[in-house]
Amino acid sequence: MSLVGEPGPVPDEDVRGASDEPAPDDRTVPDEDAVPDEDAGREAVVRRRRGEVLEQALLDAAWQELVHKGYEGLTVEAVAARAGTARAVVYRRWATKAELARAAVGYGVMTPDDFTIPDTGSLRDDLIATLRWVNQRRASIAVTLAVQLAGYFQETGTALGGLRELVTAGQPTFVGQIWERAVARGEVDPQRLTPRVRDLPMALVRAELLMSLSPVTDEAITQIVEEIVLPVVGIAPLPG
Repeated sequence: MSLVGEPGPVPDEDVRGASDEPAPDDRTVPDEDAVPDEDAGREAVVRRRRGEVLEQALLDAAWQELVHKGYEGLTVEAVAARAGTARAVVYRRWATKAELARAAVGYGVMTPDDFTIPDTGSLRDDLIATLRWVNQRRASIAVTLAVQLAGYFQETGTALGGLRELVTAGQPTFVGQIWERAVARGEVDPQRLTPRVRDLPMALVRAELLMSLSPVTDEAITQIVEEIVLPVVGIAPLPG
């Protein structure tokens, strides 16, 4: 039995809806946080994270939470705990769960990988090598977007295609450089390279990934290049 004036139970929810107002302390929290520097010994020096360093730590934590728990399990409290900071620091940047998830997806997809764009002297071989790398490194991300974000799509009234611009914007132009090299070698007429044609190899691999929710086979990648992409730009398929 509760006493008069005794506070009621705290709701088991950390992420506010789009219409919720930030708590007063969320409006005034400094755009930084403080973590102890473990290398400083017993009297640890406080190390402050600001700007891009702090935001990267938050986005990395949000992406990991999203991958492991899905959209339904994503909470600001868990993100803040994983990043070693306060919830208010997260709320200062992303006021809603949907905003946080969208930013996390952008971060997860855009995180750079070590990759050297192939330069074999052949458009065919360059495309196949690049698409195989994309397939190996990005297959898990495609599955994450399709499966773990089901709640996000339902809540926001969007579909997976709605994240396409976010996923592709600003990515390293691997295929773009391959096209330019092919033009310089005289393999391809630049007049044929409309924006849709330039995106065709990646678009076809993305479609395969999202349809099967599993990595594309090497055979399928070779077929995409030889039977679709090369003929579109005027290169005859290999005999046999």
